[in-house]
Amino acid sequence: MKLLGAVLAGGLSSRFGSDKALARIDESSLIERAVETLEAQCDAVRVVGRELAPSPVVKDWPRAGLGPLGGVAGAMHYARDHGFAEILTVAVDIPDLHSDLANQLGPAPAFVRDQPVVGRWRSADLELLSELFAGEGKYAMRRFADMCGARPVTLDRPLANINTEQDLHDYLEARSIAAEGTRE
Repeated sequence: MKLLGAVLAGGLSSRFGSDKALARIDESSLIERAVETLEAQCDAVRVVGRELAPSPVVKDWPRAGLGPLGGVAGAMHYARDHGFAEILTVAVDIPDLHSDLANQLGPAPAFVRDQPVVGRWRSADLELLSELFAGEGKYAMRRFADMCGARPVTLDRPLANINTEQDLHDYLEARSIAAEGTRE
């Protein structure tokens, strides 16, 4: 079974103030970190919702501006058309993805309880996502997760989420304090 890694990177970064996908931690940008983590776990990786990326890109579906679900749908379209049975989705703004995330979320469908954009989905569930877009109501990850019977998974270590420059500062500071503690 082929697994496609999809970095969802189509947001506007309005709370961050600049393109947060390019924010740097150590020597890598957030988008580079996400792509690298998925490359080690998936058969192929695509970045969804951007024109320029360190990996081939895929467009949101059915159009941009639908939030994470538009990115998931774009990845599902690509996966279905290229023989991938499952998709592992991550948000570009999560700097510390687990190196065994694909295994922790397998088999599909499953999502990280406190970060539902991080999930393992079946490409065959594109039809359910299309139904969600055609219906009334909000386009929410948890709503889609309910529709496809995805199970919530609690990871052994919570995932950080970088939405603002302050979030990035706090993440780097906490990481520095943790590193100091291990040296003592």
